[in-house]
Amino acid sequence: MVRGCILLSVAVALIVPSLAAAQTMSFGDSAGLIASSCGADITANCRGVNLDSNRLKECLSRNQDVVSAQCKATYFKAFEAIQKRIAARVTVANACQREIVKLCGGSTKETSKSIPCLLTANGVNARCQQAMGEAGYR
Repeated sequence: MVRGCILLSVAVALIVPSLAAAQTMSFGDSAGLIASSCGADITANCRGVNLDSNRLKECLSRNQDVVSAQCKATYFKAFEAIQKRIAARVTVANACQREIVKLCGGSTKETSKSIPCLLTANGVNARCQQAMGEAGYR
């Protein structure tokens, strides 16, 4: 029984940091992952494509039969991380609405201007703090 609990504890300790890292991958880390894994494939197959995330993803998907295995393994993961980060930044305005208005005297239409205040204000609720963490502000 004790042995099983120890193994479970070790497994959880190994899994939890990897889940946290997946949620907080920055735009720069995602772009670096794509560049290191897919740089040669992008040069060979997507020359002349505007390098915004949607067009690049479409190009790599369209050419997946000639894209390297390393690139295939990572580009969907990286693009998914980018989309999650964008979605998380959008949700900060909803999750932190009360704090933006009451604690920071701001407007949810200009959430980005309230971020420095939210990071230092006392009384920010857990939902708002989590949203800011997922958005990469913490």
